[in-house]
Amino acid sequence: MNKSSKKVQIWVKREKLEYEKELRKLQVELLKFQNYVKEKGLRVLMLFEGRDAAGKGGTIKRITDHLNPRGARVVALEKPTNKEQTQWYFQRYVAHLPSAGEIVLFDRSWYNRAMVEPVMGFCTERQHRKFLRDVPEFEKMLVEDGIQLFKFYFSVSKKEQAKRIKERENDPLKQYKLSSVDREAQRLWNEYSLAKFMMLSTTHTSTAPWTVIKSDNKRKARLNTIKHILNFVEYPNKINRDEIVVDRDIVIYGSDEAIRMEKEFKFSLK
Repeated sequence: MNKSSKKVQIWVKREKLEYEKELRKLQVELLKFQNYVKEKGLRVLMLFEGRDAAGKGGTIKRITDHLNPRGARVVALEKPTNKEQTQWYFQRYVAHLPSAGEIVLFDRSWYNRAMVEPVMGFCTERQHRKFLRDVPEFEKMLVEDGIQLFKFYFSVSKKEQAKRIKERENDPLKQYKLSSVDREAQRLWNEYSLAKFMMLSTTHTSTAPWTVIKSDNKRKARLNTIKHILNFVEYPNKINRDEIVVDRDIVIYGSDEAIRMEKEFKFSLK
């Protein structure tokens, strides 16, 4: 091994150690927050959305790794049953909302109807548009009832998504993550982009705003998501604010992302 390769190896190892050290510090803060949620009977709901292989699951895992499972749970629903398809669209999600003292994390949520369903033809255009009209009112009711709501959209580049999907195909331990929908992700990239724009521009509200996480760098995405959460919650013995400052190249306000996309669409039409 030459000197250049050794330097790269040392740098990679050092970067990993620094990441693990910071992650542990933030996970301690999450545990403090969970204890406060339980003590005060708070209800916390976090939604994680994004394209396939955007890094949602990995971030959820780092958030919940050291939380008490009795007060923190992950909801990842399968496709609706025949019976559920006849119900009010939000009905099956309502059953999983947090009770007092709980933190609930949705790995994909009701926003399936804003992204996957319309792109893949699993809902009609009318159902899609009705959802976009209804969801702000639905989320307003949740927040006004006392639920603290976080909405995260993980934004991965087309090149990075292709790389991650290829890794899933080649890794036996990751192949379970692949589905027919995942395999269409690259071919339908533009359709997903339009659906993302429609979702952000119509469902980002002052009551329930979107936070976009640029996720090409998984480690930075995970750390900054946790820092964002900690910036918007209070609990005893919280670390100093300067230790949870987010990277503004990673964490972006949902409406700002929608404006950027609109400009991008207009430029592509010229």
